[in-house]
Amino acid sequence: MEIKDLLNPEGSDGENKKEKVSPLKSLESDLKFYSESIKEVATEIMLEGISEYPIFVAHQHEVKLGEPILDRIELNTEWSIHASTIEEFSEKGIIQENKKDRFIAQYKDPQHFMCLFVIVPEGANFVFYPYQE
Repeated sequence: MEIKDLLNPEGSDGENKKEKVSPLKSLESDLKFYSESIKEVATEIMLEGISEYPIFVAHQHEVKLGEPILDRIELNTEWSIHASTIEEFSEKGIIQENKKDRFIAQYKDPQHFMCLFVIVPEGANFVFYPYQE
């Protein structure tokens, strides 16, 4: 799934067509600002042999998943980012062991895309977002 697929959610019944500004618009802006830092952390996770599959948790509330790397309050942004891995997601049951291979098959090149687990009040989803050049 791409971030653009989450930017303009419509109600399943088709009645929620009022112009609402998605919180994911601010996420896209923050990701452009955070891109270089996230790429550095992803590279470090892979080079140190911690994981071949870094996952970054994007949230606006408190979460107990991953290690904080970018704090929205300290940076005066909208979103905080935690660094995690596929191994932690499996251990916590977010990615079920029997679906791990399927996730890996969908995982995009970590040299060009950040893998995000975006948490919003309505739920959470994985998004692959390209690093800024």
